[in-house]
Amino acid sequence: MNTNDFDYELPQELIAQTPLKNRSDSKLMILDKNNGDIIHTVFNKITDYLHKGDVLVLNDTKVIPARIIGEKEETKAVIELLLLKDMGEDTWECLARPQKRLKVGTIVNFQNKLKAQVIEKLEDGIVHVKLIYQGILVNILDELGEMPLPPYIHEKLKDKDRYQTVYAKNLGSAAAPTAGLHFTDALLEELKQKGVEILFVTLHVGLGTFRPVEVNNIKKHHMHSEYYEVSEAVALKLTKAKEERRKIYAVGTTSTRVLESLMSKYHKFQAVHDYTDIFIYPGYKFKAIDGLITNFHLPKSTLLMLVSALSSREIILKAYQEAIKNNYRFFSFGDAMFIK
Repeated sequence: MNTNDFDYELPQELIAQTPLKNRSDSKLMILDKNNGDIIHTVFNKITDYLHKGDVLVLNDTKVIPARIIGEKEETKAVIELLLLKDMGEDTWECLARPQKRLKVGTIVNFQNKLKAQVIEKLEDGIVHVKLIYQGILVNILDELGEMPLPPYIHEKLKDKDRYQTVYAKNLGSAAAPTAGLHFTDALLEELKQKGVEILFVTLHVGLGTFRPVEVNNIKKHHMHSEYYEVSEAVALKLTKAKEERRKIYAVGTTSTRVLESLMSKYHKFQAVHDYTDIFIYPGYKFKAIDGLITNFHLPKSTLLMLVSALSSREIILKAYQEAIKNNYRFFSFGDAMFIK
């Protein structure tokens, strides 16, 4: 399979630049993964398509204001860092722009409130830095940092909370798990009242999720690892659901990768703190989930490959053409699809 097999033409005006006023008012496409049948509805009607006993697994990661812009101490050259992964002891993996202006030992100053010293340069614009500051890092980033919106979004985000899910809890992501942006507290409560079991896992979204595929043969693409964790209580509930043959639906590709990582590595649901670089593309046999709530993804992306694996490339690309025809909004702030 080649990367170009997952390409499609998208009119620029369908790339959502801002979130809708009400989260759950987005369009929702219900897609039968086996035959490609489609129903068009609205996201707040998802309660009609989930049933008592179904399990909904959401990623409760919280986005940090991870984009920071500073100056090299020696030359005052402008440097942008995107904090990707907390490696412990104030060492972070970052995406640096422009990386070529940095060398080991370079110090970047962020308004005299935070400094980053380069301790290692890697490929693909990645650097490891040691952060130097006084006080609490989260508070400093709240003051200095910007939400790391994807490059295809050109509008300024007026409310930082709109790039967080309503259930965001565990701080550490460089991007939002966007399928969850459609849920409101009221909608989640409605699902609970119906008997749908709501469970939370954590995956801190980093480079692995949104890095473009730059090789032609997709099998040669390497996913960067991302941290995830699953609690003992959640693992037991998932195990029980599987034993009782109840449907398990993931909200988003990140939740999917958590659950499939567990099954692929441990052959069961279990409590874990781990890293995953699982790359799911057509040919993969799903072991954990029965369906997926997700957004409409970029051409040639690993996310599009994952959803194609759950159905088929042909069915997914045909559904995307149907979405384009019906003026669905695409990507992070766009509309949703429920593949079941």
